[in-house]
Amino acid sequence: MAQPVRIQKALSDAGVTSRRKAEELIRQGKILVNGRKAELGASINPDRDVVLVDGQRVYFPRRRRYLYLMMNKPRGYVTTLSDELGRRCVTDLLKDVPERVYPVGRLDRNSEGMLLFTNDGELANRIMHPSTHLAKVYRVTVRPDITDEQAAELSAGVKIGENVTTQPATVLVLEKQPGRVVLQITITEGKNRQIRRMCEAVGLEVVRLKRQAIGPLKLGMLEPGRWRELKPSELIALRNAITEGEKKKK
Repeated sequence: MAQPVRIQKALSDAGVTSRRKAEELIRQGKILVNGRKAELGASINPDRDVVLVDGQRVYFPRRRRYLYLMMNKPRGYVTTLSDELGRRCVTDLLKDVPERVYPVGRLDRNSEGMLLFTNDGELANRIMHPSTHLAKVYRVTVRPDITDEQAAELSAGVKIGENVTTQPATVLVLEKQPGRVVLQITITEGKNRQIRRMCEAVGLEVVRLKRQAIGPLKLGMLEPGRWRELKPSELIALRNAITEGEKKKK
């Protein structure tokens, strides 16, 4: 028999809704457990309890198959499950995935490269948590040029908001051409549109932005718009990197 689990997690694991949305539905009284309104923080037994969401019963799978996917996100897609403006979503590229999965973090519409997906909410939260300090590597094309002073500013940390200063980063110049420079920027945090805001703060315009790695995971030769499951060795390496990051924080 299944062990008790928080309602939000059970609904998220079952692919019904996100944890945050489940909390909203609980507050609105739209989730019933055995005929009574659910309470925030309460647990259920998925094998025994009857759960209704907006009047529809939820049937929880007895054995959950967790999926861990890597996608090479193309430009022109938004990192959402659906879009009110009718823009193309990354989930449009996952039509043949047998389980409902969610993006881990995001890339903005004009950015490309590695994007992870999973239905393992616990691991997703650990990947995104600031305490893990997972390195994220980006190939960034900027214009018109970059000075030593600008590179030093990006490396040391720059102010990208009223009370927001970035952590130190690693900045390498990979290629220089008239009017454009290709950089490799490595950061260990994931603020909204961080690389673009960092470059803008020092007077650089981002022409192209591609994420090439997250922790030990490398994008490699995966073609734009395609996805693949993580190899067991990659998943082990990712979990180990997260654990090491969490230990350092303590």
